[in-house]
Amino acid sequence: MRKLRETLRRAGKPGRTLEFPDGTRLLLLPHGGRVLGVFAPGSDENFFWTNPLLDSAAGAREFFESSEWHNSGGDRTWLAPEMDLFFSNFPKLDTYFQQRSLDPGRYRLIENAGAARMVNRLSVRLSRSHEILNLSITKGVGPAANPLHHERGLKLNGLQFAGYTQTTALELLGASRRTRSRIGLWQLTQLPHGGELLIPTLTRASVRHIFSSTGSIARREIAVNDQLVRYRMQQAGEHKISLRAAALTGRMGYVWQSGDLWSLVIRNFFVNPSGEYVDAPWSEPEDLGFAVQACNVNSRLGAFSEMEYHVPAIGHKTGKVRCTEESQVWCFRGRKSEVGKVVRLLLTPEF
Repeated sequence: MRKLRETLRRAGKPGRTLEFPDGTRLLLLPHGGRVLGVFAPGSDENFFWTNPLLDSAAGAREFFESSEWHNSGGDRTWLAPEMDLFFSNFPKLDTYFQQRSLDPGRYRLIENAGAARMVNRLSVRLSRSHEILNLSITKGVGPAANPLHHERGLKLNGLQFAGYTQTTALELLGASRRTRSRIGLWQLTQLPHGGELLIPTLTRASVRHIFSSTGSIARREIAVNDQLVRYRMQQAGEHKISLRAAALTGRMGYVWQSGDLWSLVIRNFFVNPSGEYVDAPWSEPEDLGFAVQACNVNSRLGAFSEMEYHVPAIGHKTGKVRCTEESQVWCFRGRKSEVGKVVRLLLTPEF
């Protein structure tokens, strides 16, 4: 962590370290409003993926000075629907562009009593309505206890843990409160490529393929049964899947091996099937209700796997101009047998 923090400082984009009472350390990067790193007590190994260009000050400086999207890694917040915010010529799909007011934005870091929040006031353009919306995004981070800390009889000696709670608020400002459109929070966590995503479900879920740069997602990569979706995120290219809210439990995890140790990152969040989930497949803009997505990337953008979830929208006909949502990120590292116990307790017995 010290090396990454020093690299960011020398590149002119300083991060901020937070340490919680349990020893969890976070590295916040206001440039992009990201939790760039999460570290267990006594460890300098990041649970999150970060862009390899941040390995050196020279590479980081060139990266941040470029006009390309500054995909630094970690845990970021975007907005949905994707077709309105990122395809500037929709329904044409020829131009994908991250509006710079959103990412990296102009986040301000505010600290208070061991917690921190990052605030971005921004304007974005929507492709279909051509509206300009004025918004604020506030991201706060604080501690999250090990979810197994009250469980008895567990033998998890040597298992590392780090965790945090993230609270995110989205608000329409001024005249934008009368928008004719709906807009929602979209949370994305980037993790090392090559692992397996586990999505517990209440019933057998339908997995929608959103895109595949190679034409299809290999059949062997996705397995679906009555209470679980398993996605091996190992394929070359860029691929994305999406699941509807009604079948979801509000928890998903990603597990991978690094050397002799295994790592597990779980996202715990609230799913509201009554809410307006407004992201949709690009070819079917009215096919709504998708709350969880996963993106496998092994291309010129880098090699990482994304766990993603959406939050019900605010705006037109929702009766809401503001929303606040809370989630937890729980990270574990240790022997396969220990990590496997955590998977079976918190996600699925099928591991």
